[in-house]
Amino acid sequence: MTREFDVSNLQEWHLYDGLEEAPCVGEELLLSGPAGNIEISTSYPAELADDFAVAVICHPHPLYGGSMANKVVHTLSGTFNDMGIPTVRFNFRGVGQSEGLFDQGKGEVDDLYTVIQWARRRHPAAPLWVAGFSFGAYVVMRAQPIAKARRLLLVAPPVSLFDFERLDPVSVPWVVIQGGHDEVVDSQAVIDWVQQQSCRPVFRLMADADHFFHGRMNRLRGAVETCWGRLSRMETSG
Repeated sequence: MTREFDVSNLQEWHLYDGLEEAPCVGEELLLSGPAGNIEISTSYPAELADDFAVAVICHPHPLYGGSMANKVVHTLSGTFNDMGIPTVRFNFRGVGQSEGLFDQGKGEVDDLYTVIQWARRRHPAAPLWVAGFSFGAYVVMRAQPIAKARRLLLVAPPVSLFDFERLDPVSVPWVVIQGGHDEVVDSQAVIDWVQQQSCRPVFRLMADADHFFHGRMNRLRGAVETCWGRLSRMETSG
């Protein structure tokens, strides 16, 4: 981690409290993971899309209240459900009913991979999509070489807080969404990082959004839908 979060501000703003919206309704399970049980929650649309994928979503920083109940994670899950895509959210080790202790992103990669393996066993023919918000985006980037997801979605990737330069480059279709008024992650650093990628993501800068997209949930939903549509058209034309 290249610089520390301002904990006092995070607590004052209640940015990661997960209380802004009701959690997604779905099946709740405990999986056996490398540090003990991993708490997961699935959410299925009323009707599955043709040739549907499965989306696994990673939450923000565990030490600052991040959990699978976070409102951005909730919005991503609901957006994918609206596309006819089932989702799996889960708590990293040490959060909620997930056992173990925070491991600086290393053990969290193992947690993610455990959940991915479970999702693939449940839907062996479905492509895998993996999404992450903030710290969750960092874990997604660390895990991608072994996860081998078909698509990635990174929301507010914390490139100014963690060492993204040593991570393997992305070679699959992907989307990055960033707020222009982000008070936690340097938005210009994200822009610079995106421009350095050999495989460029579909990038959306929401100029007036802060790190937690307060008051911008519907626009975030629309941005994901629009960017995902662009990926689909690119794959079809390619």
